[in-house]
Amino acid sequence: MGFVDEAKFYVKAGDGGNGCVSFRREKFIPKGGPNGGDGGKGGDVYLVADRNLHSLIDFRYRAHFKAESGGSGQGSDRHGRGGKDCYIRVPQGSVIKDAETGAVLVDLVEPEQVFLVAEGGKGGLGNSRFASSTNRTPRKATPGRPGEEHWLTIELKLLADVGLIGLPNAGKSTLLSRLSAANPKIAPYPFTTLEPQLGVLHLQYNEPCIIADIPGLIEGAHQGVGLGHQFLRHIERTSILLHLIDVSGDDEQPLVDYQVLAAELAAYRKELLERTHLVILNKIDLVDEQRLAEVKALFAGLGIEVMAISAETGEGLERLKTTIGDLLATQRAEGHHDLSGE
Repeated sequence: MGFVDEAKFYVKAGDGGNGCVSFRREKFIPKGGPNGGDGGKGGDVYLVADRNLHSLIDFRYRAHFKAESGGSGQGSDRHGRGGKDCYIRVPQGSVIKDAETGAVLVDLVEPEQVFLVAEGGKGGLGNSRFASSTNRTPRKATPGRPGEEHWLTIELKLLADVGLIGLPNAGKSTLLSRLSAANPKIAPYPFTTLEPQLGVLHLQYNEPCIIADIPGLIEGAHQGVGLGHQFLRHIERTSILLHLIDVSGDDEQPLVDYQVLAAELAAYRKELLERTHLVILNKIDLVDEQRLAEVKALFAGLGIEVMAISAETGEGLERLKTTIGDLLATQRAEGHHDLSGE
């Protein structure tokens, strides 16, 4: 079924139970006092951020979530029981919006973060609440209030430390499979990656990090061309961007590819260019040393440092892992690992 990064769903909190009209019926007391109980409160609906969920696939199979309604009051001053709350577990990094207005309700960034998204209705009052010195036999009770209900949209932004970006066929899927235990689909045609793939890179001297292979961008992606626009948002929260460039292109093509990537990022969100990024020349196994030197010189002319690797043969990967680990360690120490996306 694949990765789903946006979904629409309906939540309905429980209705409050109705209040009860009841009177005591005791022997020798023909008109006992009122003893109708209150209705119970309807259950609430909560969203819970779960770091172990990585897609919205579950929302394809279930789009309606309802909490239990409160029980109605009964005689003998028995109040209705409260309705059970409904907890919806969503991936950490989900942004929840009102489907009608588009207003952002909450950004669930922290693990196990809980958000009340629909409040249950209050229970109605039983007739015992309305007894007074002038009205000893009230026949009045109030109905429970309806629970809140909303149509919501959920948008998932991947909480990855490192984002792999590149034009189609740059070799991102192969690199991800070499850096982590991920097993992405790999094929030599554009748009192989139709969904962001996640992998975990285990580092020798640092904490593990999550790598996201972002689907291939093409020129015009920020305007919705190809698959790029809907996935650019996944880049927002990565703290390091790896620009993967196919070094085997003719003439100045590798530099042109990099400029397309940079332009797409800037057009979508200019601040992305200020993120820590590494420019990686991939597929060095397909070119000779002279050609590799020429491509490096193209980037050096613009003051851009590059690293050269072959995801296919593994050349240069250990140095890349070490560089990533060192950068992340520095960022974490300085508290710069910003996941806000703001």
